[in-house]
Amino acid sequence: MLVVRIAGDGVHRFSQLSQQLGDGRARNVYSRAINDEGAKAATHTGRALAKQTGLKAGVTREALKKRDRSTPATLAFVIKVQGGNIRVKYFNPRENDAGVSANPWNKRVTYSGAFMRAGFWPNRVDKDNWNGQVFYRTGIRKFTKKYPKGNAKFPNGMDQFKVARSGVFIPIEATQGQTAATFNKSGSALETRVTHYLKRLSQGAIS
Repeated sequence: MLVVRIAGDGVHRFSQLSQQLGDGRARNVYSRAINDEGAKAATHTGRALAKQTGLKAGVTREALKKRDRSTPATLAFVIKVQGGNIRVKYFNPRENDAGVSANPWNKRVTYSGAFMRAGFWPNRVDKDNWNGQVFYRTGIRKFTKKYPKGNAKFPNGMDQFKVARSGVFIPIEATQGQTAATFNKSGSALETRVTHYLKRLSQGAIS
C-alpha cells in the first residue's frame, strides 16, 4: 500500500498555515492539495509500473484504482496496490516448441514445458475457452465419465493443468525501482500545490 502524506518541511508549513488561516481552513487547503497530487501520483506511478513490469497500462491502472482520498481529518491519500503472482498470459505470451515465451520485466524469457494450445506439435490448435491462458501440466490425471479409468483411447484419464505464473507481484514492484522513484517525485510536489491553493485562497496576500 502506498500513502501520500505531509512530509519534510510540510509539517512546518502546515503549522504556519494554521496560525494564519486557523486549523480548519489550513486542513482544507492541505487536503485539496494532497488529493490533487495523490491522483497525479497514481497516474504517473501506473505508467512507470507498466514500463517496469512489462504489463499493459490498463492492467497496472486497474491494480492502482482503489484509493482513499484525503479529508481534512486524515490529510492522507492512500493508494491500495493490489495483485498477486501475475499470470503469464498478461505478458504477451507466444507458444514455441520449447514452451511459452513471454516478457515479464520487459525481458523475453521462456517458460519451459508451458503451453497455450492443444494437439501434437506442430499441429497445434487454439482452444477458445482457454482465453489465451498459459498452462503447465501437473502430472495428475483426472477420471471422468468422458475419460473413465480403463478407457481404450485415454487409459490414464485426462491431464490436469495449472496456470503459469510470472513471478511478478505488483505490490512489490510498486515499492522499488523506477516506479517507487516516480511515486516519490509526484508526492514531493505537494508543497507547490499547497502554495497554489493558498495564493488563490488569500488572493495573493499569503505566499
